[in-house]
Amino acid sequence: MRESGSFAPIGSTGMSAQLLDGKQISTEIIGEVRSKVDFRVANAFRAPALAVVLVGDDPASAVYVRNKKKACESAGIRSLSYEFPASLSEDALLDLVRSLNEDPAVDGILVQLPLPSHMNAERVIETINPLKDVDGFHPYNFGRLALKMPLLRPCTPHGVMVMLEKTGVDLVGKDAVVIGASNIVGRPAALELLLARATVTICHSRTRDLADKVRAADVVVAGVGIPNFVQGDWIKPGAIVIDVGINRQADGKLCGDVQFDIARTRASWITPVPGGVGPMTIAMLMRNTFDASVNLNP
Repeated sequence: MRESGSFAPIGSTGMSAQLLDGKQISTEIIGEVRSKVDFRVANAFRAPALAVVLVGDDPASAVYVRNKKKACESAGIRSLSYEFPASLSEDALLDLVRSLNEDPAVDGILVQLPLPSHMNAERVIETINPLKDVDGFHPYNFGRLALKMPLLRPCTPHGVMVMLEKTGVDLVGKDAVVIGASNIVGRPAALELLLARATVTICHSRTRDLADKVRAADVVVAGVGIPNFVQGDWIKPGAIVIDVGINRQADGKLCGDVQFDIARTRASWITPVPGGVGPMTIAMLMRNTFDASVNLNP
């Protein structure tokens, strides 16, 4: 067994991968945010405020919103909740977003996705003031990331990068494969890895010879949304595996996009599901909210 805090060099083999504990790392990040908030408050600044808008009764969204409220409490951030039935009109939602844009007491705006089918999510996101777009989904923030000028970064990919930093592995020149090309995970994750000077290949469920591409990768980020899609024996010995997927199986248990039990016998580091990337998304949301508050109230 490797000692705690060490890691196997890329290309080596090990008995079992070390787990990247998202719960522990996220707790550290939220604690850091709390210290910064307390310092600002002690120097006559108000606490940051995050407005979370939930439309409809999607159970997963409701759980996620509750977790965000708990994280706000831990981080010293004011949580403002706006919850509406699925029948809310798009115009009414846009009016709310515009009013939050203009409210000087609000630093961050998050509209929980998915929205009901009669709403255009892209239109809603583009209506959010980019300086308050703590999800990092606005084209302005996405474009800044692409231009190597990040401001508010998409939370999940940014959380992935923080986890990769915790391994101590230098990503410069490493071969990274991102599986999944969504605007929430895959595309911004590829941009983040490029910022770290990794060599990035973006794949998806229809990519030809996917297994061979994964077998050549030093870093695998899986966000395709298909249970156990990435076979464990695809993983290169010593690779780092970041599993962004979270899928509920027929027996009610959660699993990721990677065949965990086999992959962990080959990787040097791997994220568990649950308890891996999920908590990091909320932690990075807290960091974005603090950063937005500083940017708006320097």
